[in-house]
Amino acid sequence: QIVAHLFRFGKRGYCSMPQQDPKSSQFLKMTETPVPTLVLTLAGPTILSMLITSIYNLADTFFVGQISTSASGAVGVVSSLMAIIQALGFMLGHGAGTIISRSLGSQNDAAATRFASTSFFTALALGGLLGLGGLTFLSPFMMLLGSTETILPHACAYAVPILLAAPLMMSSLVMNNILRYEGKANLAMIGLVTGGILNILLDPVLIFGFGMGTAGAGVATALSQGVSFCILLFMFLRGKTVSRFRLGAITRSGSEFGQILLGGLPSFGRQGLNSIGGMLLNIAARSYGDAAVAGMSIVSRIFSFMLSVALGVGQGFQPVASFNYGARKYHRVRHACLFTIQASFYLMSVLILLCWFNAGPLIRLFRDDPAVTAVALPAFRYQCLAMFLQPVMVASNMLFQSIGKAGRATFLSCCRQGIFFLPLILLLPQVWGLVGIEVCQPIADVLTFCVSVPFLLSFLRELERMEQTQQNKA
Repeated sequence: QIVAHLFRFGKRGYCSMPQQDPKSSQFLKMTETPVPTLVLTLAGPTILSMLITSIYNLADTFFVGQISTSASGAVGVVSSLMAIIQALGFMLGHGAGTIISRSLGSQNDAAATRFASTSFFTALALGGLLGLGGLTFLSPFMMLLGSTETILPHACAYAVPILLAAPLMMSSLVMNNILRYEGKANLAMIGLVTGGILNILLDPVLIFGFGMGTAGAGVATALSQGVSFCILLFMFLRGKTVSRFRLGAITRSGSEFGQILLGGLPSFGRQGLNSIGGMLLNIAARSYGDAAVAGMSIVSRIFSFMLSVALGVGQGFQPVASFNYGARKYHRVRHACLFTIQASFYLMSVLILLCWFNAGPLIRLFRDDPAVTAVALPAFRYQCLAMFLQPVMVASNMLFQSIGKAGRATFLSCCRQGIFFLPLILLLPQVWGLVGIEVCQPIADVLTFCVSVPFLLSFLRELERMEQTQQNKA
């Protein structure tokens, strides 16, 4: 036995100690690190990534808003296109990511590579199809997304580069989510933050320096997304991850592909319905002119920035939940969920109060037009109040998605922008006019919160029972 031991470790030297397996080290990190420390460690880079992404979206809104009110409205129209790309990218990324994280929690590395490869190459193909279809039917597509005739030239110019970059954008979302679910949020942050900063720098150069106008914002977004794609892909090619991308590893099983789609349905529902909701919001607002479209677009972008904090904390929670659920450490899943809600609420409260007391100047920063402010300011105030509910809504949805409860996660993800928002945006403008448009999202948020709470409380009690059962078996 001694000889065998020496032979096994001989290549490392007689006196060397066995090196710790990095996979085992990652497993211990995800299942033994104190929950608050682990969630915040993973959430920090994710929050920064989300904030930078939101900031470059705000930068587009700011710089394009200097051109004209119609150009500012184009940002809202193209936001719906971005939501479609995100819906497909997040569906594949979250769908594969939750499976990968649970696979790594149960130490099944081969499955992780299989699901990673399938989601990545599928994203490239879907992005190519979307880009081709969008470019072929560009003008009708922009009108469908809520453009007016005066906004249309700006929307088309903005959308073309984004459609060309759709395959890279979609697959970048997949890679970002896989990295997060492996517990490597720092690596994901590098790619997103680099691309986001580049976008912010390129916007004024291309829009004003090269005189490209609205098209410059689209080119800046496309170039920055291409850089993010290269950086994220480099992480996988250099072996920084457990999962790998291999054409030969793409699953031939319809069942496994279905698992990706099913696991990603909550994200698809959330982002896809966000696109449809944005389209209907633009259509409702355009009855009141370009200023109404621009005003609601500005409000949406600002609150996307605020929501990125809750989403960032929630995305830091997701790998903790899925990894520990796969490792059957149910008490850690419950603890992580409650801590996530608490931390997110504190951070959101600070942001909401800052925005509430600076609402007017904040809106005018993006478009100093009295007609735009008149529409945006009331909507901004209503939405501020509803934002206090986001921590519970986000944590509930991400908990169920992370642990593979796709049915509940999909239902909850469809509530905010679908089940509640869509009927409201069709009905309330008919009853209350412009005010109906302004209050649709806050009312939808309140209703979604009321539905989410019973689901969350019931499952937290279920986790307690599962942990007790696990302890009794031990």
